Amino acid sequence: MTLADPVPTMAPHSLLVFLLQLALLLLSAFVLGRLAERLRMPAVVGELCAGMLLGPSVLHHLLPGFSDWLLPHRPEQMHLLDATGQLGVLLLVGVTGAELNFGLVRKRGATAVRVSVAGLLLPLGLGIATGFALRGVLMPAGVDSTVFAFFLGVAMCVTAIPVIAKTLLDMKLLHRDIGQLILSAGVVDDIVGWFLLSVVSAMATAGLTAGVVTASVLYPVGVVLFAVLIGRPLVGAALRRAGRAEGPGPTVMTVVILVVLGAAATQAMRLEAIFGAFVCGVLVGTSKDLDREKLEPLKTTVLAFLAPLFFATAGLRMDLTGLRHPDVLAAAVAVLAVAVLGKFSGAFLGARLSRLNRWEALALGAGMNARGVVEVVVAMTGLRLGVLDTDSYTIIVLVAIVTSVMAPPILRIAMARAEKLAEAALVLADRDADGPRPPHGPGRPDAAGGGAPRSDTPNSEVTP
Repeated sequence: MTLADPVPTMAPHSLLVFLLQLALLLLSAFVLGRLAERLRMPAVVGELCAGMLLGPSVLHHLLPGFSDWLLPHRPEQMHLLDATGQLGVLLLVGVTGAELNFGLVRKRGATAVRVSVAGLLLPLGLGIATGFALRGVLMPAGVDSTVFAFFLGVAMCVTAIPVIAKTLLDMKLLHRDIGQLILSAGVVDDIVGWFLLSVVSAMATAGLTAGVVTASVLYPVGVVLFAVLIGRPLVGAALRRAGRAEGPGPTVMTVVILVVLGAAATQAMRLEAIFGAFVCGVLVGTSKDLDREKLEPLKTTVLAFLAPLFFATAGLRMDLTGLRHPDVLAAAVAVLAVAVLGKFSGAFLGARLSRLNRWEALALGAGMNARGVVEVVVAMTGLRLGVLDTDSYTIIVLVAIVTSVMAPPILRIAMARAEKLAEAALVLADRDADGPRPPHGPGRPDAAGGGAPRSDTPNSEVTP
């Protein structure tokens, strides 16, 4: 005698629709992602456009009947895609955390911190001010204006390590001093960005009171302390045991379990699940017991399958038709201008304070301005929490697309000019037989990337 009836299985039609959604999204993301790469743009741009074409922006207007059949407005159907996308983004953030190279931050030291802090604080402040100014246009009903403004500020100040790394790799700048400096500043940005996102998400979930604000700040600090003091040896023991087995299977499974458990832990604390996934990824990446070769199958699966699916799903939520309203279009232009000027100006100022020349500073600004992956994750988080509506979500994803497209050409121009300055300085130094040769270091000729790559620069393992 059974105590309860079994839970009904998925309806055959729902399974069919879900499988076709996966197939079309993956096919579109693959084709447009490759096309974007051929056009020397980050693949994430094409993957986001895949979802945008299949969503309300295009397909719904061209083939409304088919669009309603493929993407029905039923939560239980769309939640299947959402759940798959959430698993993808958690593993993507975990893998990104595992690939961060903290040795870069230690090596670049004060320069990286100055560039990162200036590149965080200025766009954060401008984004908060913009959020208050545009709350009447972009803020959903029932959302606290302070939470909305702070969320927009976080969206304006983040940067994207994967986009930066892929751009530098394509330009053969990844192992030059300026490339390493951009990456090290981006590492600091990533850490602070995930921390801030977790804090603002807690405020949005639990309300804006003195107790909630205090808890939302102290809980992430507590998570980090727990991870360092208790989590690190536990993760090391798990990886050590998994590494003894032949083949990558046990290591991959162990890392996935750790990342998902970390995400569940911070989600239970009313923090953002992404924060827990990131912290666990960092613990995995910094463990001496990790065999990185055995982690490659997981990276391949995440980057080739789960991440493109997440970005395509994120593109489905965009609705560009909202930009036909003059107030929404004006708000989009304002947010994009604040995002670009704030990040460029902040990173440029930090670089100039570190005595880098203007072209090196411009290169840093261009690299730090690429938002890509992280901006999309922030936007999806805001939409899920109800802090953003369709218009504000669309605008923030557009910022991710535009800034990711901007970064490579500006970086190429800036580095070409910096290398010319470096060559001119070396020629002058050679002619001046009695004068001292310009010293090495950031801000000097060889720091701009001129000449041969530095052989003493460690290989930066960052997810492209």
